[in-house]
Amino acid sequence: MARPRSFDETAVLRAARDQFWEHGYAGTKVDDLAAATGLGKGSLYGAFGDKHALYLRVYDYYCTEATDGVRHQLEGPDDTAYQRLQDHVRAIAESVIADRERRGCLMAKGAAECAEHDEAVATRTERAFRDLQGYLTACIAGAQRAGDLATGHDPAHLAGLVLAVLRGLEALGKGGVEPDGIRAIAETALAVLPKP
Repeated sequence: MARPRSFDETAVLRAARDQFWEHGYAGTKVDDLAAATGLGKGSLYGAFGDKHALYLRVYDYYCTEATDGVRHQLEGPDDTAYQRLQDHVRAIAESVIADRERRGCLMAKGAAECAEHDEAVATRTERAFRDLQGYLTACIAGAQRAGDLATGHDPAHLAGLVLAVLRGLEALGKGGVEPDGIRAIAETALAVLPKP
């Protein structure tokens, strides 16, 4: 009979996430993961498989948390959709500004480092971006129905533009763009959305 696990799986995944986030996939050694999680290598392998399997668990956990958070921020009635969209764009800008360590987004980091040669990472990243664009599309369509944004423009195309700007803000933040510049780009992205 297998012994029950005597560790908090969520805490272990978070500790492993922080290692991968700080050092990247290639730069994270199994010894680093063992030290960060407090588990021996044997326990890590027994619970999660090899380093790649653990990375995929961490990456999936991060992507799910990120997309669920965006969904909660953007869902709601049509009459407040535009306000939610504005709040979301501004919150991302402020989050980028607050990232003093320039860690950026683990999803962006994972996609840049691994997606080219790791089909599992590429597939999970694609799904996350599709979900994010879908939540933005629904919110923009709601703002159009409420009369806060002009109809006659494909909400999915507008959502793609917003998503590209938000992902770009994260890259610019990692590159050291000043807070005023980040905020100005976010406000410009909102200003160019077609009004009625």
